[in-house]
Amino acid sequence: MLLYQKVKVSKDKLLLQKHLQSKSMSKKGKVLVAMSGGIDSTVAALLLHQEGYEVIGITMKTWDYSTSNANGKETGCCNIDSFNDARLAAVNNGFPHFILDIREEFGDFVIENFVEEYLAGRTPNPCVMCNTHIKWRALLKRADALGCDFIATGHYAKVRQHTNGRYVISKGLDETKDQSYVLWGVDQDLLSRTILPLGGMHKKDIKQMAIDMGYPELAKKSESYEICFVPDNDYRGFLKRRVDGLEERVNGGWFMDTKGKKLGKHKGYPFYTIGQRKGLEIALGKPAYVVSIDPEKNIVVIGDENDLDQNDMYVSKINWIKYDHLESEMELMAKIRYKDAGALCTLSSTPSGVQARFFENVKSIAPGQSAVFYEGDDVVAGGIIQSGQLLPFHAS
Repeated sequence: MLLYQKVKVSKDKLLLQKHLQSKSMSKKGKVLVAMSGGIDSTVAALLLHQEGYEVIGITMKTWDYSTSNANGKETGCCNIDSFNDARLAAVNNGFPHFILDIREEFGDFVIENFVEEYLAGRTPNPCVMCNTHIKWRALLKRADALGCDFIATGHYAKVRQHTNGRYVISKGLDETKDQSYVLWGVDQDLLSRTILPLGGMHKKDIKQMAIDMGYPELAKKSESYEICFVPDNDYRGFLKRRVDGLEERVNGGWFMDTKGKKLGKHKGYPFYTIGQRKGLEIALGKPAYVVSIDPEKNIVVIGDENDLDQNDMYVSKINWIKYDHLESEMELMAKIRYKDAGALCTLSSTPSGVQARFFENVKSIAPGQSAVFYEGDDVVAGGIIQSGQLLPFHAS
């Protein structure tokens, strides 16, 4: 049964009017929970409900799968089944649920940024951009309209108030699921009203909770790791469909080695990323990696694995979390990608952001990706990587 399709809009409006600006009857307060229909957000909502919060569930529609022209089965959080699963959990437990269409605001920023970054020769992280600029703000806006004290999500991370008064994001207990990396851009006013119920739990325990709560199908539900608007995980195909004439504009650029020698033609610089090894379609008799990208000259530099090594990077668009600024140099752990184990660095201020100087070389620092700096488990700050492997020659 397609529950989402059968619920009339008028019923939602009545529920909305009932809760609009109403005061919570719960001593815990009223909380707006982002529910994707997956196991994590569902369990988070049900846990808060059991703890005595007055829960309102909301599912955000960020993308219309039917417009992606991608091949394969519809997956992820923006499909009818996910909406139905979220609504069913809310209805079964006696709290309201709404669908929030944010496709326009999501597309205008996240998708355009995604395309623009690749066209600039950088590698974007759309999930960070979405959390930073869209989802949390959209949640807080609706939370205020509904008279909610808090917002909550199913992320595996923790949030607390530090002794200095600032709100701090920390790593989740389950290191294999920790999502603090993708939350570095959430501002203080948002963190001050954020609850992350799963931060102190392991995934295996969440699966057991779902079973105990009567939702065994959620424990078996496969998780989607693709970008929501690239459901087939083919970002190159997405760029081709999104940008008219892109292939013709960028096809036929040169692969070069680190000394400036031409090695052969490539299919266009936006279709390559720093550190890429597979899919280069060029035979050199040895493993080759993308070392740097020059979008202006449509050059992709390839080299050996050790050509990816760097010991410093520059990061801009800094969002300070644990402290409001950097008073002096600090030794911190830096993560340059989501699954990165982290590397020790010295962090110092620059006029446009920060500089991280690593104690040992790190590989594949990719402009456009996020760099997140940790003091123990706490996020000190995060930002967008600006420096990467520079062209080691004058390309003419």
